[in-house]
Amino acid sequence: MRIIACFKAVPEEQDIVVEKDRQLNFDKAEWKIGTYDLNAIEAGKQLVEAEGGQLTGLAVGGTALDSSKLKKNILSRGLDDLYLVIDEKAENADTYQTAKLLEASIRKIGEFDLVLCGAGSSDLYAQQTGNQVGELLGVPVINSVNKITPQGDKVIVERVLEDSVQVLEVSLPAVLSVTSEINVPRIPGMKDILAAKKKPVTEFTVEDIGAAYVQPTSLVLSTQAPEQAERKLNILEGDSEETIDEFVKLFNEALK
Repeated sequence: MRIIACFKAVPEEQDIVVEKDRQLNFDKAEWKIGTYDLNAIEAGKQLVEAEGGQLTGLAVGGTALDSSKLKKNILSRGLDDLYLVIDEKAENADTYQTAKLLEASIRKIGEFDLVLCGAGSSDLYAQQTGNQVGELLGVPVINSVNKITPQGDKVIVERVLEDSVQVLEVSLPAVLSVTSEINVPRIPGMKDILAAKKKPVTEFTVEDIGAAYVQPTSLVLSTQAPEQAERKLNILEGDSEETIDEFVKLFNEALK
């Protein structure tokens, strides 16, 4: 089974600085693998361990991807090889632009059985890219997948809906976006980290994959942190009726 796990480089949340005007400053932020993408990689690793095959990592983005630390980190998580499309044009790509670049990259890589994506990116969390990649490739695409069971030339997937569990039979090749509930990503051991240095990495530009860079379908006007609300800091202790009445009174006043 040939599986391609897509991921995105995102800024480390604790390194983001909020300026006085609530603008976000990323100058000192380290770049890491998106949290939800780790679930897609782990899901691919488990399938390869059970069925055999090859697990490939794929990302498109700007120069943040050109980091030896990030490459070693992603390769240590069970990938057999890694493909990166590093181009300034992809620095701030929206979901459709990203999907177009991923589609072209996947066609460049060759035949596949499954493309796995996380539920959404850790920074924007638009939850659209996986669906768009499947549509562009012309293959079945399912999101919110909580379980994948291979069965020959198809997979059985489960999705948890509001009041039920949906079980679907999906023909391969396909694109699946998995939830964070599908697994707990493993932490790489020393053996995995050392082995990562020997794994192949292929880097492309947009021109290398034969992609026509499309115009953005959306425009980010600003990104600001929420306004900080002044806390009342009313602390009530005890479980007497008087305390509960006082809590209800304060609660109702806050809602006005």
